Amino acid sequence: MHSTHLLLEEPLRMASILEPSKTSFYPSMTKIVGTLGSKSRSVEVISGCLKAGMCVARFDFSWGDAGFHQETMDNLKVAVKSTKKLCAVMLDTVGPELQVLNKSERPISLQADSLVVLTPNQDKEATSNLLPLNFGGLSKAVTKGDTIFIGQYLFTGSETTSVWLEVTKVDGEDVVCLIKNSATLAGSLYTLHVSQIRIDHPTLTDKDKEVISTWGVQNNIDFLSLSYTRHAEDVRHAREFLSNLGDLNQTQIFAKIENIEGLNHFDEILQEADGIILSRGNLGIDLPPEKVFLFQKAAVYKCNMVGKPAVVTRVVDSMTDNLRPTRAEATDVANAVLDGSDAILLGAETLRGLYPIETITTVNKICAEAEKVFNHDYYFKKAVKHVGEPMTHLESIASSAVRAAIKVKASVIICFTSTGRAARLIAKYRPTMPVISVVIPQLKTNQLRWTFTGAFEARQSLIVRGIFPMLADPRHPAESTSATNESILKVALDHGKAFGVIKSHDRIVVCQKVGDASVVKIIELED
Repeated sequence: MHSTHLLLEEPLRMASILEPSKTSFYPSMTKIVGTLGSKSRSVEVISGCLKAGMCVARFDFSWGDAGFHQETMDNLKVAVKSTKKLCAVMLDTVGPELQVLNKSERPISLQADSLVVLTPNQDKEATSNLLPLNFGGLSKAVTKGDTIFIGQYLFTGSETTSVWLEVTKVDGEDVVCLIKNSATLAGSLYTLHVSQIRIDHPTLTDKDKEVISTWGVQNNIDFLSLSYTRHAEDVRHAREFLSNLGDLNQTQIFAKIENIEGLNHFDEILQEADGIILSRGNLGIDLPPEKVFLFQKAAVYKCNMVGKPAVVTRVVDSMTDNLRPTRAEATDVANAVLDGSDAILLGAETLRGLYPIETITTVNKICAEAEKVFNHDYYFKKAVKHVGEPMTHLESIASSAVRAAIKVKASVIICFTSTGRAARLIAKYRPTMPVISVVIPQLKTNQLRWTFTGAFEARQSLIVRGIFPMLADPRHPAESTSATNESILKVALDHGKAFGVIKSHDRIVVCQKVGDASVVKIIELED
């Protein structure tokens, strides 16, 4: 396990625990991905989520049609404009997700020790004895004794809203199961998961491709969350598909690891993907409970060392219906931060939860507290050692900028970048202070029209721990011709001052390109 000693070595003063937390424009360095849906789609609620700290809005196409999600998207755009908070957009594919269809939407009561039949006949009505599926190959994939889990949207783990079944026999295309616990399934759609069994279904389905090529293109999605990623080839296939969809060739692909197959091919998947989402709900079914935390720590560590964002899911499930998390959930959020996670993804908690804004606020506060005791010195040494020698030019500049900022106790690091790569490399070394990424647009053409780059690059850094982007004036060149670029720097400093992270007499570390050289400099502000 690689994340030992990521807690400060010096003991905490017990009195400091009772000190009130300081408010800041940046609630925490760890980012929050919020899923927008039935309880979080109005302009008012989305605005509240943005103010509370949501940086990425996730649209889950496992449910709801494109029209529904477009209305939510339009409201997000209004909220972004009114709050002046930058927000990225993530499209979550359905993938090879098996679903139980309940057209009547009446609650279905399942009694322990009774039998229930799973059938591919979607014309049948869902009852306590018969559940129709969206997949015709289940009977070929399972055998007697296999375990099947069913729940609404995502598994809550509650024995009253999700059920686990044991396959007793296969009858033609139908699968007969023994119900192991009593539960009531409510709603029109439930996810079905077969533990440790491969389902022969494409990772990027025809339905996914249709949604991406229409809704995704229309809304210039920043991230594609590739559900049930099982092989590196899944990522390559998705990237090839995106490359033919205009601006979506810039869309980053986050591989969602949800089962044993994805876990077994994790290293190859990480090499191909732009980031990783650890879907602990489904993983918690494929893996024994005592193994889930081991995978989380190992996976997050590997993401950290190669500088790719790691996103952890399923942290405060109880806040779907309650105003406060359990003590275990609060500790779980903190441990995800101490493990090195870049972002926390909230699913049902914000999608259909009663307290979406309060949930984001609470998670942000926990993240901020955990960051105070994160052992940056130990992490920095591990990251440098992993890179090895000789370092590349950019790695050397990034690590030097972070080392200098920590030594002089700088309040922020300002990084000028056109692609966002330099800022991400700096963030990889986990500086204790925010990284203001000044994205300088570049002019490009496709032979038909001229456009400026920069918007994608700025939004895509919103999922990286510690980076806070701003888009520079496109009239400024990507590279300065003198040792200082006062106009852009002044804008960045004013930006930091306006948000309260830069004050008079603060020291600032600036990382920029001057001609062909990369420069790290330290400036001290006057009154």
